[in-house]
Amino acid sequence: MPIPGNLLTTAMAVMPHTDVERALETALSVDIPFWPQLPNFNYYEDMYVQAAEHFPGILLDLDARTLRFSIDRFAMEFEDTMARFDDPAFFDISETYSVVYHRFLAQDFADRPAIRGQLEGPISFGFNVLDQDERPILFDDTVRPFMFEFMARRINVQLARLRTLNENAFMFVDEPGLQFLFSAMSGYSDVQAKENLDLFFSQVDRPRGIHLCGNPDWDFLLGLDMDVLSMDIYTNAEIFSAYGKSIGRFLEKGGVIVWGIVPTGFEIFAGEDIPSLIQRLEVVWEALEKKGIDRSLLLKQSLLSPATCCLVNPDKEKTVEHAFRTVGRMSRELREKYSLL
Repeated sequence: MPIPGNLLTTAMAVMPHTDVERALETALSVDIPFWPQLPNFNYYEDMYVQAAEHFPGILLDLDARTLRFSIDRFAMEFEDTMARFDDPAFFDISETYSVVYHRFLAQDFADRPAIRGQLEGPISFGFNVLDQDERPILFDDTVRPFMFEFMARRINVQLARLRTLNENAFMFVDEPGLQFLFSAMSGYSDVQAKENLDLFFSQVDRPRGIHLCGNPDWDFLLGLDMDVLSMDIYTNAEIFSAYGKSIGRFLEKGGVIVWGIVPTGFEIFAGEDIPSLIQRLEVVWEALEKKGIDRSLLLKQSLLSPATCCLVNPDKEKTVEHAFRTVGRMSRELREKYSLL
């Protein structure tokens, strides 16, 4: 299994830091490190902006911190984009769009169990980027198919580069927009979404998975052809644990779950400690065990992480860093308890 489990640690990518080295040091503190995305450092480091690099039709305003789309500009730039469609460098993230990514690539990861990258997913990108008529580009029948293929190529290029540093590299497709898929996106049906995502994942190299912090249709999500699911179990424990059959099928086919258990919000974090968080997590595992899921299989195919990203704490990056350390301590205690050392 190229994606490790056994309750090792990783984390979400978006971080509140404005100090690149401090953010990178924090990201390197988990078992499976990743390159941080730092929108508070500058707008290029925003996850949507990074995904938009070289996408035809994009209107990026760094001063206003806006990302828009023009169909007229898309038509003008499309031919030049297609002329470079077989150039890996065109689809990688440049130093302009992420200082942190390139600092990460300079590290030595030979002794790590795995490393991880990420890119904003096509559903969320297409839902959040609006065209000249204030319409999400996901609804544009001309732009949408191209967008899915474009993002798949970007993911594959990044994964190939990370694999030169560690053969167990894998990717998260960040899809916060999936929680709105069926409730707020009239004109884009679940049938069409399933067809689009199935085709998208068929173009994305393995190992591949989705990260989101919200509450989507879990049956829909767990039924996608992916290898890892990263989610906020702290908030969604009761709802998620009700989907025992889908979770069981996901685990049986080798899927790995990243349990986002440690809150990163200032006030919520202050109200928890390691025993309370372990209890909260084990309640979910016990519920799933009662639904027929083998506990040893679940632990073998599980990772731990903070629950969400958080950019607005009054203490800036401090609570987030505390959450990272708490995840590490939880991992050590649980690995000892369940003899996973």
